[in-house]
Amino acid sequence: MAFVQFSQVSLAFGDRDILKNVSINLQAGSKAALTGANGAGKSTLIKVMAGLQQPDSGNRTAQKGARIAYLPQSGLTHHGSTLREEADKAFAFGYELMQELDAIGDKLAQNADGANKALLERHSEILCELEASGWNRRSATAEQVLIGLGFSHADLDRRTEEFSGGWQMRIALAKALMVNPDILLLDEPTNYLDIEARAWLEKFLGDYKGGFLLVSHDRYFLDHTINEVYELFNGDLKRYPGNFTHYEKVRAVELETLIAQYEEQQAEMAKLEDFIRRFGVKATKAAQAQERQKMLDRLKANEIVIPESLKKIHFTFPPAPHSGRLVVQAEQVTKSYDESRAVLDKLDLLVENGERLVVCGHNGAGKSTLLRYIAGVDSAYSGTIKLGAGVSVGYFSQDNAETIKGSATILETLENEAPLELVPRLRDMLGAFLFRGDDVFKSLDVLSGGEKSRVALLRLLLRPVNLLVLDEPTNHLDMHSKDVLLDALKSFGGTVIFVSHDRGFIEGLATRVLELTPEETHTRARNFVGGYAYYMQRIEDEAAGIVPTEGTAGAASTRQAAAEPAEQKSAGKQNWEEQKKAEAERRKLEKEVSRLEEAIAACEERLLEAQNEMAKPEVYSNGEKAKACQQKIDALNAELEQLNERWEEAAGRL
Repeated sequence: MAFVQFSQVSLAFGDRDILKNVSINLQAGSKAALTGANGAGKSTLIKVMAGLQQPDSGNRTAQKGARIAYLPQSGLTHHGSTLREEADKAFAFGYELMQELDAIGDKLAQNADGANKALLERHSEILCELEASGWNRRSATAEQVLIGLGFSHADLDRRTEEFSGGWQMRIALAKALMVNPDILLLDEPTNYLDIEARAWLEKFLGDYKGGFLLVSHDRYFLDHTINEVYELFNGDLKRYPGNFTHYEKVRAVELETLIAQYEEQQAEMAKLEDFIRRFGVKATKAAQAQERQKMLDRLKANEIVIPESLKKIHFTFPPAPHSGRLVVQAEQVTKSYDESRAVLDKLDLLVENGERLVVCGHNGAGKSTLLRYIAGVDSAYSGTIKLGAGVSVGYFSQDNAETIKGSATILETLENEAPLELVPRLRDMLGAFLFRGDDVFKSLDVLSGGEKSRVALLRLLLRPVNLLVLDEPTNHLDMHSKDVLLDALKSFGGTVIFVSHDRGFIEGLATRVLELTPEETHTRARNFVGGYAYYMQRIEDEAAGIVPTEGTAGAASTRQAAAEPAEQKSAGKQNWEEQKKAEAERRKLEKEVSRLEEAIAACEERLLEAQNEMAKPEVYSNGEKAKACQQKIDALNAELEQLNERWEEAAGRL
């Protein structure tokens, strides 16, 4: 069984211990998550496991021949090939094995004097490795993984340099999965995935036979993929069996006493700091202030540290200004980037006060476009969008980060913009959004893109508005930060319209779903009154034929539906004819796919027989027989490749 493990591993950066005598063992079947506060060293630990960073001490061991695939958080780009060609590079190990196999075949053919047991054993090992890796189905595997992660068939022949940064990381993730390694090490693999791609990856990992260790801030994703959690805290690593929610419950109970002690200590420190601040400059209180300073220093020297994820930080929005019942009214909203397809097609939408509407759909469906129109930052559409009486909008998107500029510190910026009643809680709120300690004194100009995005979101949440339009607000937030934001949005007194790829966040907030689905000539819009869990169940029931497809909110809006009966009969007949034709074509393709699968199985059986024949001493020791057998093997490999290509084409059409 393939494995990678290390024991008593330590690593320090300067005077800070990142890893302290850490031990971990991953093997086939391991389904593990690595958690810990930002900066705890999770990415460093994964790099050590991948063999990319050397520890200061300890032992790292990997089984000989074990394939380990590693995916970093970001920074990978691809160029100089098509997507299909780049994907094929993931199978480099197979091409190397094929070259070795050919060389062994040549040596066996030339060795007419007797058996070479070592060569024969290696020949057999390689055949087993290729079979186990799915080498013969590599093209189908590559296409399946790429389509699952959100690429289209048309993307397969695009140049890789044409893809944006997020799609570049999807390419890297796809290649890591295609390798079919013994051990997968994935650092934030869901960062650049939409909810459909996350669902596909969740299923992939559920069926995966190897072992994996992953870091993710998506609780729903973790709960459905892993069965053990490793927590890295203050350099120590501890294992917790069970899914992530179970880990949080166990950890909370485990640290209940510690948290109470922490809160008591923090309260005492706050009292001492307040006394020193008020009386430190008074001569009559100077001695007492100095004594309290000593007490404060002793407390800080022995300050209790708990994981950030277990600190109970809450904040509330400023009171939402009053607005009428009707918040947004959109009529016949249409947007086309070219004549062939409408991104939004005669969309009608009503949003009432207090609703939490999530807009969902595949990339390119028009979700962000619709949010920009509602927020009023873009008006390049036809139709009308009206806001109700007294509605004030707060809009957030990743583009907001571009507005974060200047030499002021984060804390100064927020103090100047926050309502007076929230100023005393700014440090807690900044901590909840991952700005802790001296981070709050960073100037805006030195912040990274992710940090600027968090500042932009926090600035928005401090403003008194009654309609929040949020495009991916959970990007760049860890799990704890998302929980804080979710709690605040639940208690928000206004209306929320949002887009998110975090299923747990959506399920916790949404009270209604607007689905946008790209079709050949337009985007279809459907409205579902109910939470996201209801919506997903409805989609499953529709796919299974349990309930009819309905809920259209776009081109077939309520007004249009009333005008359609006169045309429905002829349209229905045409649709029936098309369905009949499509059904006949589908049955034909199913037969073709089934026939090819049988042919592939028969070819693989003949190939195995030929390989077994080559393994016989009377064959490999005879030059002419070995050469003839090798030619037969080569011919069968070529036939198998052709059959696989035909199967891929037929399966793709099906």
